[in-house]
Amino acid sequence: MIKKLVITIAVIAVIGVASLYGTKTWLKSLLPDKAHFTALKNTQVSDLPYIAENSVPYRGKILAVVTSTDKMAQDKPTGYEHTELARAYWVFIANGFEVDIASPKGGKPPVVIDGEDMGAYDYAFLNDKTIQAQVANTLLLSQIDPNDYQAVYFVGGKGTMFDFPDNNDVKRITKALYQNNKVVSAVCHGPAALVNVTLDDGSHLLEGKTVSGFTNEEELFLIPDAKTLFPFLLENKLVARGAIFQPGPQYLEQVVQDGKLITGQNPWSVWTLAERVIAELGYTPKPRALTGEEHSVRLLKTYQQHGLAAAKADIVNNPKAHQQILVVMHAILAFMQLDIGKGFDLLSLAKAIKAQHA
Repeated sequence: MIKKLVITIAVIAVIGVASLYGTKTWLKSLLPDKAHFTALKNTQVSDLPYIAENSVPYRGKILAVVTSTDKMAQDKPTGYEHTELARAYWVFIANGFEVDIASPKGGKPPVVIDGEDMGAYDYAFLNDKTIQAQVANTLLLSQIDPNDYQAVYFVGGKGTMFDFPDNNDVKRITKALYQNNKVVSAVCHGPAALVNVTLDDGSHLLEGKTVSGFTNEEELFLIPDAKTLFPFLLENKLVARGAIFQPGPQYLEQVVQDGKLITGQNPWSVWTLAERVIAELGYTPKPRALTGEEHSVRLLKTYQQHGLAAAKADIVNNPKAHQQILVVMHAILAFMQLDIGKGFDLLSLAKAIKAQHA
């Protein structure tokens, strides 16, 4: 999303927004400086107290499943979303679970890494040699015994739309875990794994279940030709299978739980979803400081639900907690959708965040 939205800065300039807020220089000032970015890229596990301190006793295993699809129509590259694997992985590990990573083809899966979305946990995941060796040698799904796991987590990424729905092992593992009262979870495009799962009684897994996933609105905004690029739109397919689809605000956190089935709408839902998995397994999630991105997501939801004054109060009450660039990107999104008032409001929030960091 970030890359597409950045392009529209020129649109804002045309309507005069940039001039009101310091033009191009002001927009550039929202980005971290080079020293900050260098330090971020060098993050190690030892730099993260959530992972490195107060270890939790071993509690079992969780299976994370990623796509093996590396290209879509028109040879567009794809794969699994790095942040959607990394963040859930850390939550599972921090809470005492071993994580196995599997894919339909096994071996090294294709990955999508959006540099603008990367945070400390994402870089620590990349910088850990043991984890990267595991990622480069994913287990073959056909060799997975679902009895070895307490939960499965289907990682998102556009590639899942092609190799999850009809994969017999995806269906086998999902059905086995669900019917044995274990947790089935998926985020963003990951719920594509659920669309063809039939239970032993002949009913569809999704029938009557409340779920979330990447919405039609989010999909078509980013990829106008998504209806021809993908075999289906995820929201449409989930509904066609009898699910009750519960969307949240565009590009903000939304996690839906229906018993042992836990689904998230987009990458901004991963932290909450992973901790919901831990809770459903019967444990209190280990305390964790929210990331700047999470604070900004909550700020944006506060704005949508309670207005500008409440959002500005949140900035005052949580100084230096928010990620400025995410708020700016949502402002640009508002201008692109011709919601001018919202766009100005969000830019004023970004300016308030900037003042906190001054």
